[in-house]
Amino acid sequence: MSARRVPGSPIGPGAPSVATAAAGSVETPPAARRLDVLDPRSSDAGQGELSAARDAPLGGQAVIEGVMMRGVSNWAVAVRKPTAAQLAEGERDPEQAAEGEIEVTTHPLDSAMKRHRILRAPILRGVVALVSSMAIGFRALEISANAQLPPEEGKDEQEEIPKALWIGTIVFALALAIVLFFLIPVGLTSLIKHQLGSSFLFWLIEGLIRTTLFLAYMLALSRIRDLRRVFEYHGAEHKTISCFEAGLPLTPQNAQRFSRLHPRCGTSFLLVVMIVAIFVFAPIGLPAWYWLMATRVLGVPLIAGISFELIKFAGRNRSRGWVRAVMWPGLKLQLLTTREPDLDQLAVAIAALEAVLALEKPGELTAEDLVGVEVVA
Repeated sequence: MSARRVPGSPIGPGAPSVATAAAGSVETPPAARRLDVLDPRSSDAGQGELSAARDAPLGGQAVIEGVMMRGVSNWAVAVRKPTAAQLAEGERDPEQAAEGEIEVTTHPLDSAMKRHRILRAPILRGVVALVSSMAIGFRALEISANAQLPPEEGKDEQEEIPKALWIGTIVFALALAIVLFFLIPVGLTSLIKHQLGSSFLFWLIEGLIRTTLFLAYMLALSRIRDLRRVFEYHGAEHKTISCFEAGLPLTPQNAQRFSRLHPRCGTSFLLVVMIVAIFVFAPIGLPAWYWLMATRVLGVPLIAGISFELIKFAGRNRSRGWVRAVMWPGLKLQLLTTREPDLDQLAVAIAALEAVLALEKPGELTAEDLVGVEVVA
């Protein structure tokens, strides 16, 4: 792991990228800089912004006052730290921006799929990639949360959230997701199983309940005031990746031109999971309630793997009209989990991406380099 800090002055019009010196040029090779890498997005995207028409092996995630970016063999977290004055004030408003310097840490990424060929099989590779993404994502969240804490009293070391508390939070979050989106829908539908008299109606109603719960959950999250800045950083992550995929220099002003929606987003992936689950569970029929419950838990990896393949296919074929039509609901759902970022937030996202680009060049990778690489934005 390595760490560096970028001065945190506000970004004004025409300001250079925050970490160009460290990253070097981020432009793609001339062969990739075609006019068709930029597509005008329709007004459905929000403001007629641009969208990249090609994929790069990059992904990311919004964290607390920052962004995590991952590439082929490295990942980085850039976090805007609070100033000494903000720390002295004690607990600050969740919507109050951190005003200090940008702290960037980089970490090596060793994919199990590179070492084991069997893990690259379709569907299985999606499960492995998602487990890896979740592990990195939780670690990135931990780094960003710790960055907002003051130094320990009388010490130079950063105060940290206790490991046991953090692990307990992760276990609770995963358990809540399984209970809320898989066990509760099948449990509610089982109450009227005998009245339905049809396995088709059973899995259809269960799927509708699951999807409704998911949409209600996402809508509730979008209304939580404390998450607003996280959603703004989510938009900054998407815009920055799209800017790179389009082959433009990474500056906040360039990134701001792009849509905050991205076809490989995890939000779209979750909606696909809800829909795929309907078809995966359909052949099971109507066994006893305990078998229904068991299949809903054991079927999660299969559903995740299939959903990952669909999202991956959509990302590769985003220029096709029918693919855009199928992707449309997932893109619209991202309007709930992203917000328009400001230039300072885009600077943080760019710092994270440039930290990755300083160690690898996605535009120049060979097929061998990309073996076992599976990422979502």
